[in-house]
Amino acid sequence: MSKDILIITNYFPPETGAASNRIFHLAEGLQKRGFHISVLTPLPNYPKGKIFEGYKGHFKHTSKENGITVHRLWIYASNSKNKLLRLFAMLSYSFSLIWFFIWNKIPKKVIVQSPPLLVAFTSIFFLRNKKRELILNVSDLWPIAGLKLGAFKKNWSYRVLEWIERFNYRNANLVLGQSNEILTHITSIYPNKKTFLYRNYPDFNPPKIQNSSQESPKIKMVYAGLLGIAQGILKLCNNLDYTNIEFHIYGAGAEQKAIETFIKNNPKLPITFHGEIERNLLHQELLKYDITIIPLLNRIYGSVPSKIFEYARLGLPMLYFGGGEGEDIISQHNLGWIAPAADYDSLNNMLLTMKREKLSTSYRNRIQQEALNTFDFNTQLYKLGELL
Repeated sequence: MSKDILIITNYFPPETGAASNRIFHLAEGLQKRGFHISVLTPLPNYPKGKIFEGYKGHFKHTSKENGITVHRLWIYASNSKNKLLRLFAMLSYSFSLIWFFIWNKIPKKVIVQSPPLLVAFTSIFFLRNKKRELILNVSDLWPIAGLKLGAFKKNWSYRVLEWIERFNYRNANLVLGQSNEILTHITSIYPNKKTFLYRNYPDFNPPKIQNSSQESPKIKMVYAGLLGIAQGILKLCNNLDYTNIEFHIYGAGAEQKAIETFIKNNPKLPITFHGEIERNLLHQELLKYDITIIPLLNRIYGSVPSKIFEYARLGLPMLYFGGGEGEDIISQHNLGWIAPAADYDSLNNMLLTMKREKLSTSYRNRIQQEALNTFDFNTQLYKLGELL
């Protein structure tokens, strides 16, 4: 059995975010279990759409990181809202991948991250081979998610993306999905496709739960993550009732400037923007808050925010405001509260009636223990390793 595995992804540290963390932990975990891992990824540029310092001017950058060989390839970096520029950015990385495939020996096992659909398609199209095993790691259902978010319309280009999606599923030997909804969707198209539920469980030492701060009578609510269109943080700022809460925001993304402008124009509202900080420091900061909110502007079929598992390990109570499978996980494991997606009246009623006593240290310890028992990264990775 071959122990060499190539992972192809659009996101990897030093980039931040759920996608980057997910692939990093997968690569590191497999490396620790005796596999020889190499990673193909663009020069780091996410989420700002600019090549990071130290990588500018490179067409290719190769390094050894924690025993993993990381090949970083040229990309036309952009986070523009212009669809043509974003398409060109994806195509540029696809061309770099083709160039790499031509000039380098590719292992018999390859894990391909999707989305982006076009990058996954390029990889699968050029690497499909009867002697090679292709594992498709699906974290979101595109183009369905894009349709729900308003990024696509049901026209000829959408049908092309649907064809690409099905091509990717059809030619993958194994499909990993981070939600049951994703796997249900795939097996509805290809009933005999081999699948595996691979959640985005975190892998860090759980902190000791601190006693809740009583310095303010208000509940200290925090959001940390991408400030993108799908999360709807700007709309949340506009619609929250601040009678019983103060709201703290960490992160970066497309809505950042608009959020900062909103805070500046509404100085009496108890909203604080802290910017983006490194993940380990963020974990320490999050322990200071009473509750975290996990919002999605619209319910997205197949999407399960990885924050659920990360915050549970921190022992942080959650207010879930996104619909779908995430609601089931919060309810089943008693990790916090649920407000119907996009129903701001219900959300505010819940916040108005919420008491600090419910957010006790014992409740936080129970959440953390549930995460340690149920959302275990190593147990899941061991099962995946048995399939590879």
